[in-house]
Amino acid sequence: MLVHVLRRLGQSVIVLLVVSFIAFVVFRYIGDPTISLLGEDASVQERQAMMASLGFDRPVAEQYLDYLRRAVQGDFGISYRLRRPVVDVIAERLPATLELALVAAVLAVAGGIALGVYTAIRRESWVSRGIMSLSLVGVSLPTFLIGIGLIYLFAVELRWLPSFGRGETVMLGSWQTGLLTASGWASLIMPAFTLGFFKLTLIMRLVRAEMLETLRADHIRFARARGIPERRIHFGYALRNTMIPVITIAGLQIGSLIAFAIVTETVFQWPGVGLLFISSIQAVDVPVIAAYLLLIAVLYVSINFLVDLLYVLVDPRLRKR
Repeated sequence: MLVHVLRRLGQSVIVLLVVSFIAFVVFRYIGDPTISLLGEDASVQERQAMMASLGFDRPVAEQYLDYLRRAVQGDFGISYRLRRPVVDVIAERLPATLELALVAAVLAVAGGIALGVYTAIRRESWVSRGIMSLSLVGVSLPTFLIGIGLIYLFAVELRWLPSFGRGETVMLGSWQTGLLTASGWASLIMPAFTLGFFKLTLIMRLVRAEMLETLRADHIRFARARGIPERRIHFGYALRNTMIPVITIAGLQIGSLIAFAIVTETVFQWPGVGLLFISSIQAVDVPVIAAYLLLIAVLYVSINFLVDLLYVLVDPRLRKR
């Protein structure tokens, strides 16, 4: 088990180093920081002085090591557009994205497992057939189209939910959250469902397929022959074995929620880092773009590393390696 964990940790470090180099290339070679910081009317001497103050006159290897050192310390430079430290700009937007991704992840995992188990156990019922038909919508339609459809139905026609924004927020220490207000939850429902719907349908179909395959296994037939109650067979034996491959796939999908939040945040004007990334691209705010790439990589790798640890705990065979 220790060897497996160390191997996965080493792979995670390599991935982060590669992404950090890509972020450095974006930071260093895309756009001209002197135009953004000094304006187009700056003299050549002022531009050269600015490049020297940013360290861009040093060898590339030295610049990368310095960028990596500062990134580890949380220093990603100054936003060209907002004239503020990038870490402060991202810290303001990150709670909104994390809350959106968290609620979408809970919806996707809990709903996907529950519906997958139900459609596997009651696969001939008309409710299961309807759920499976509806799941094709989540698999087929793009996220932005689902979001626009929800806005039209629940915000324009029914006027039950707000169509954009985060609602009222409160400060919980240094964390700005909308989970403690009614308007915050009302604003969160549609974006979270839009973001998590595709993952929910994917997990549901995976759980159903794995559950049906497990229910046909010999040890399940033997359990029925011994007279073990069906409820215990479904949840004590079949679901337990089904969860081993589901954990891996669900972990990958949850890790991608933050990256895919860009589309959802744009549709609903959700004030998170995804919307910040889009506005930074439009304004060529390179430090924010580079920091966002590195942040997404860190979150994605961290989530998948935790999933690997959980996979080791669930699958006893990996503990012997």
